[in-house]
Amino acid sequence: MRNDVLTPEQRSYCMSQIKGKNTKPEVALRKALWGLGYRYRIGNRLPGKPDLVFPSLRTVVFVDGCFWHKCPEHFVHPKTRAQFWLDKINGNVARDQQNNESLRSEGWQVVRIWEHEIKESLDDAVAQVVEVLQMQMQRKGLGLKDC
Repeated sequence: MRNDVLTPEQRSYCMSQIKGKNTKPEVALRKALWGLGYRYRIGNRLPGKPDLVFPSLRTVVFVDGCFWHKCPEHFVHPKTRAQFWLDKINGNVARDQQNNESLRSEGWQVVRIWEHEIKESLDDAVAQVVEVLQMQMQRKGLGLKDC
């Protein structure tokens, strides 16, 4: 196992600078959906604190980071303090599943998008969300202006 080249204080500072809100992929998705006329809310108290909430459609969207939420395609096992990080990340995954179940039991439609999906093709990620939103609009008999 390699030793960390940073002091514990430096490493702590670096880790504290990792954003949990308003990440570039999240903002890109928000802007694209807003530009298409889809109105959402941010900053909420729902389980898991979804990144986007469409209240009238009872739909929430999470933008999950590949490392923090253990993307099956891009997750790279940490090389230092491996057990600590795996425990933390596995806890995130379990909490994600619990939040999904909780939201669904309360009648919410849950959409999860990986950050790499947005980076690789914003259009495809937007289409994935729009498909769910349109399905919800049809079920509720709403138009875009009603949302």
